[in-house]
Amino acid sequence: MHLIVGLGNPGDKYRNNRHNIGFMAADAIASRHGFPPFREKFKGVIAEGTIGGEKVLILKPLTFMNSSGDSVESVAQFYKLAPADITVIYDEIDLIPGKVRIKTGGGNGGHNGLRSIDPRIGTDYRRVRLGVGHPGHKEAVMHWVLGDFSKADREWLEPLLAALAENADILLKRDDNALMNKLAIAVAGDGAERDQRPETADPTRKKAQSHVRAARPKAPQAKAPETGPMAAMLAKVFGKKDE
Repeated sequence: MHLIVGLGNPGDKYRNNRHNIGFMAADAIASRHGFPPFREKFKGVIAEGTIGGEKVLILKPLTFMNSSGDSVESVAQFYKLAPADITVIYDEIDLIPGKVRIKTGGGNGGHNGLRSIDPRIGTDYRRVRLGVGHPGHKEAVMHWVLGDFSKADREWLEPLLAALAENADILLKRDDNALMNKLAIAVAGDGAERDQRPETADPTRKKAQSHVRAARPKAPQAKAPETGPMAAMLAKVFGKKDE
């Protein structure tokens, strides 16, 4: 059995925040693989199903971000799960929007969700870091992560969530490089680097395109579903595309 944890804050006020991309990923995975509705338990909401033949639990803690460890520890103790059986998905401001990094263990990087989880279950769990970008100034970080994704963000967020859900079986197989490659292709077409500097740091700056990216033909992006539960979830985040 494997536990996938998506981090975020509960309630409509926070639903579309950058800080809630972990919740969005959890919803996308559960929807894509036909999990039953989430039920309230373990200080969170949890759904149980199978992905690639493996039994999987998907958890969204309802304790607010700073106390996420309370919910994760409750599930881990009840199901007797080791840190190696747990994957946590969360927002990362030190990665450009749409960039993904996966690793096992390490520090909390200042993320309050991980800061709460680490002392409860240890640090040897897997972390899926989904880049949401940096506002450019330390003082603006709190406002940035608790701010909503913009309509323009759908260009990378929709294909990222769709590709992560579609390839969740690779996540369970622990083939991290293969998964990161697939997600990069879905988001950027060829996985080429985006401009590393945050757009919000200097709105007057024009971005220079990589000569490598300019020379290569762009592969088709992963297409977000237009119907079904996942499409409904994305519509709640962004609204209708023709708005």
